[in-house]
Amino acid sequence: MDLLGTTGALAISLYAVLSTAYKGMQAIYALPTNAAAASMPLTGSGAPPSVDVIVPCYNEDPRALSACLASIAKQDYAGELRVYLVDDGSGNRDAVIPVHDHYASDPRFRFILMPKNVGKRKAQIVAIRESSGDLVLNIDSDTTIAPDVVTKLALKMSSPAVGAAMGQLKASNRSDTWLTRLIDMEYWLACNEERAAQARFGAVMCCCGPCAMYRRSALLLLLDEYETQLFRGRPSDFGEDRHLTILMLNAGFRTEYVPEAIAATVVPNTMAAYLRQQLRWARSTFRDTLLALRLLPGLDRYLTLDVIGQNLGPLLLAISVLTGLAQLALTATVPWSTILMIASMTMVRCGVAAFRARQLRFLGFSLHTLVNITLLLPLKAYALCTLSNSDWLSRGSPAAALNSGKDSIRSPHC
Repeated sequence: MDLLGTTGALAISLYAVLSTAYKGMQAIYALPTNAAAASMPLTGSGAPPSVDVIVPCYNEDPRALSACLASIAKQDYAGELRVYLVDDGSGNRDAVIPVHDHYASDPRFRFILMPKNVGKRKAQIVAIRESSGDLVLNIDSDTTIAPDVVTKLALKMSSPAVGAAMGQLKASNRSDTWLTRLIDMEYWLACNEERAAQARFGAVMCCCGPCAMYRRSALLLLLDEYETQLFRGRPSDFGEDRHLTILMLNAGFRTEYVPEAIAATVVPNTMAAYLRQQLRWARSTFRDTLLALRLLPGLDRYLTLDVIGQNLGPLLLAISVLTGLAQLALTATVPWSTILMIASMTMVRCGVAAFRARQLRFLGFSLHTLVNITLLLPLKAYALCTLSNSDWLSRGSPAAALNSGKDSIRSPHC
């Protein structure tokens, strides 16, 4: 029994030290820096770069798709803008065709109707190969973007060293349920802590799928490798945003985060859909972490701490929770030291987030710790044991697809 107590105390102590170091440095590096360069014009004296917006669509709610296209049509970008909507063999095509027709007379819009479902990655690639703009902006079909998003992302891409840049994500259906409110806070933390800190070193590790811009010349160098990603000899069809970002970094390009470029996306409003989303994300993260490890020697040491914190931290937390449960079951002794440590770290984290965001609602993010311990940690263990499974878990029908969530942003954890 002493062994259980010692193991639990060691695990939670190591977790506390690692989490404090990682989250502390993350908070420092996520602080805004001098953004004077952001006021520079897109080009010296020539025209702004041309931008192709690619919107893969599969069984999308016509209302969500209409809102997405309307937000793209309202962009205030001064350069040439073209939009490629790829209908990936939707089963509800009759319902979305009227949305297509509404924009058919707009010369900026082009529609590609796939005869069968080939998956988001291949649908994107079809449009990339048909288009020719200097920059490519990927937008999810249930995402709306602020009028200045293209301008702000293109501004960040003005340096030829930048291969990709992502905007800040918010939950468009935040007010639906307690879960959507929680996910919206997750997104804020993942963008304005994790991504913002990584961007300090030009190495955002995942430019999120709902709103990410790429340099075409860089994309063309990586397109074949991106299209044919395999895991254990089988095609890997999800986590496309994370994989493409890693490929960009591996090719020597910088990847950036632009907090002023705001995109609002639909998030899961049921626990079942949320867990399906998280299972996909966990599998894709585990798959691409090995690829990312090769990059670390050439990046700032903070990125090594970032990878360690995101992967070793949950393991230490899981060990401390399991030993605490074993102690409770075998000795009827409540592991108060573990409970108090987790609770105190959660409240500090939420308090810092509330201060930085200037929003008291972030104190409620403490609920995420319970969700993490009871559901997400076991789900990650399951994901690790089923890494070869590439099932999307939600692509079988239009109804399922509406509430599936996107492969966009991995959740931060307390």
